[in-house]
Amino acid sequence: MSSMNALLLYCRAGFEKECAGEIMAWATELGVHGYVRAAEQTGWVLFQAETQDEITLITSELPFTRLIFARQWVQVAALIQGMPEGDRLTAVKAAVSQLAPRYSEIRVETPDTDVAKTRLGFCGRFTRPLTAALEKTRQLVPGASAPRLHVCFVADDAAYVGISDPANSAPWFMGIPRVRVGRDAPSRSAGKLAEALMVFLDGSNAHELKAGMRAVDLGASPGGWAWVLAQKGIRVTAVDNGPMAAAAMATEMVEHMRGDGFTYRPHHPVNWLVCDMVESPSRIAQLVAEWIARGHARHAIFNLKLPMKKRLEEVRRCEEIIAKRLEREDMSYTLQIKQLYHDREEVTLCLMRDKA
Repeated sequence: MSSMNALLLYCRAGFEKECAGEIMAWATELGVHGYVRAAEQTGWVLFQAETQDEITLITSELPFTRLIFARQWVQVAALIQGMPEGDRLTAVKAAVSQLAPRYSEIRVETPDTDVAKTRLGFCGRFTRPLTAALEKTRQLVPGASAPRLHVCFVADDAAYVGISDPANSAPWFMGIPRVRVGRDAPSRSAGKLAEALMVFLDGSNAHELKAGMRAVDLGASPGGWAWVLAQKGIRVTAVDNGPMAAAAMATEMVEHMRGDGFTYRPHHPVNWLVCDMVESPSRIAQLVAEWIARGHARHAIFNLKLPMKKRLEEVRRCEEIIAKRLEREDMSYTLQIKQLYHDREEVTLCLMRDKA
């Protein structure tokens, strides 16, 4: 059997340092020693441990949702290199046969960079013969309680082959949710909130956002986030001195309140606060924590625009700001943080009060 003593993590190109720092910190906390390989603008990071058991410890003890900058993680064997252009299948099949007795599904992927995206067509074509080969040997059993097989081509002639646990990994191809917001969306930012709702509100807490609820969108102009909520039957108070797009107002679910997002407070508590204002991360964290602590909103989804340096440190500082404010109210809450596909130099947070 091939030893899978490394962890491959997909991330946004340009955030390899943050992804590497995060997995190193978690490994240290779990008592796992290792080192990281990370090259800028590649879209992937490799954490190398001494043993396969150490990688298994990380992927079993650490919930994948706790990772901020990783889109996906895969427990992998050694890199397969120098595959001939006319026959990559032979080398991949040989590696796959040694990893697990069976697989629940197959994903042939590549890092999310402009250069690597040119391989996506090949990945699709390669999936078909690999699927046929595993079906022939009865190693592919859809729906079975078996690991997911990943083949990640990091170069045209080089690939990592490994597995992920479907119960503790991203469910999407390349770790990227496929979000469609429609041509009527007032702005590109609508995709960020649509993706956030898909990522943060899964089956267990989807009931926390439903038609008939009320929300406030701070810094709403031109209305992309308000529009997404309105599509779900949420009545939104959109707070901004700037204009709102006609598409947002045409929903008849949005009330435009001209004002400052930092000073506005609702007359009555709302179910949700959303915020995508361009401001320092700590100021946004303080604002949202205050809304939740004072009961102006029960839950919040918001973005933090990160500095060019010490991005991970800034996120941790904002986490502490929120924790200290809510601890003063002895308030129990859940905070999820993720750099979404639609995010750029930012991360998205979902802060939800726990039920009393």
